[in-house]
Amino acid sequence: MTSMLTCILRNLPASSAWAAGISARSLSCSSQLQAAAVQPKSKKTLAKTGVKNIVVVDGVRIPFLQSGTSYTDLMPHDLARGALQGLLNRTNIPRDAVDYIVYGTVIQEVKTSNVAREAALGAGFSDRTPAHTVTMACISSNQAMTTGVGMIAAGQCDAVVAGGVELMSDVPIRHNRKMRKTMLTLNRAKTLGQKLALLSKIRPDYFAPDLPLVAEFSTSETMGHSADRLAAAFSVSRLEQDEYALRSHTLAKKAQEEGLLQDVVAFKVPGK
Repeated sequence: MTSMLTCILRNLPASSAWAAGISARSLSCSSQLQAAAVQPKSKKTLAKTGVKNIVVVDGVRIPFLQSGTSYTDLMPHDLARGALQGLLNRTNIPRDAVDYIVYGTVIQEVKTSNVAREAALGAGFSDRTPAHTVTMACISSNQAMTTGVGMIAAGQCDAVVAGGVELMSDVPIRHNRKMRKTMLTLNRAKTLGQKLALLSKIRPDYFAPDLPLVAEFSTSETMGHSADRLAAAFSVSRLEQDEYALRSHTLAKKAQEEGLLQDVVAFKVPGK
């Protein structure tokens, strides 16, 4: 998932396709854009006097697939790179017009901990375009979006790309702490005798993996527990939750059948 955020139209290169994207996908409209957006009078906007008008230009994603299928041999930055390239192709914005890139993720790949940076470089962005990754559980990509909005509102940037990526086909699985400590100490051993002495201390339980958990570290609470507490606090019944979920899926299916969901871009898996 990747989205382009920007402030007002004059801050970006003149391009008919680019201008059309802004006017068609605006979240809030300034006086210059209201005529193009043609909003109903009853629709509220986020425009405020003296505050920058920040809009979502466009957003794309590559197809969602079941874990362990066609994406299994890829890495998270491969998927994010595909979305970034798809966004550039759709909006026709020059890469150097993007001031910042921020991505959200939950389970980080240790080799590419700053997945936003690696994806940006792979998509052809300059190494001078800053990028960072935020991890905030399942709201990570939403936080990436609000971070981008904040940068524009603060006057730091004119155009920001924000997105999110997750690859459940290859989540990091570590050795347990005993094995990690032994291996790190082994790396510092000088002589063969020291190395053999350390290796002799390894026991069968050292090979038990340290699996990633879906629970919050500080509370051991899972998302289901948090959802139940939230529902109780706001007196939301199970029936109301089910009705809302059914409505959401029904409308999504209807929108897809009517061709209203145009955010998916093609992604070629190497060798497949």
